[in-house]
Amino acid sequence: MDIREVTTASEKQRITREILEALPDWFGIEESREEYIRKSADLIFHAAFDNEQPVGFICLKETGKDTAEICVMGVLKEYHRKGVGRVLFEEAKNAAIREGYSFLQVKTVQMGKYDDYDDTNRFYLSMGFKEFEVFPMLWDEWNPCQVYVMSLVL
Repeated sequence: MDIREVTTASEKQRITREILEALPDWFGIEESREEYIRKSADLIFHAAFDNEQPVGFICLKETGKDTAEICVMGVLKEYHRKGVGRVLFEEAKNAAIREGYSFLQVKTVQMGKYDDYDDTNRFYLSMGFKEFEVFPMLWDEWNPCQVYVMSLVL
């Protein structure tokens, strides 16, 4: 497995599209998926490759002068539970620290709503994120938004 920072906008978008379209359980809403693809061009972007094939990626965006957010992350289902997400997260966390951010946040669907998102919640908790707040209507009533945060300052 090879983890690399990707800096070319078109390559970021190509990888984002390839991965997200293969994950309809998480990214099945076309409008949202296209927004992630569009945004990825301008974000801090790392990708995991297996024999030069992208198998996962993570994007960071600034949400405040001291805070970065995992804007979107995807790992092909056949690579789940093989450490790809963990390595991508560590790379993104290190990039956020290098960029001078003090906090990292991520938003996902609240635990207890969907099995696939429960796995996502458990992943973020295992990475050291802490529950910050739930916004019941940020997205819509069927998808209450759980915000997790992490301090990057030792």
